[in-house]
Amino acid sequence: MMIMLMMTTIIIIIIIVIKEAEKILKYKDLTIEIQRMWNVKTKVISVIIGATGTMSKSFRKYVSNISGNREIKELQKTAILGTAHILRKVLT
Repeated sequence: MMIMLMMTTIIIIIIIVIKEAEKILKYKDLTIEIQRMWNVKTKVISVIIGATGTMSKSFRKYVSNISGNREIKELQKTAILGTAHILRKVLT
């Protein structure tokens, strides 16, 4: 049973990394278009948190690029509470 849990964790982390790359590629054309139209520098900030609060290694780097006070614990808590809310709606 412990091996299954470890495999699941690895799969979830891999999926998060894949989703992060997908989002960056998805908005690449938009960033290029904005750069051309308005002659400004643009940057895609991919902030993806798994349903259980998991995040990629580069998550902290991306969050540090966002202005304002962003607590990582609060972002994880929000993701987990959102997941719990969805589960409650589905299971009741």
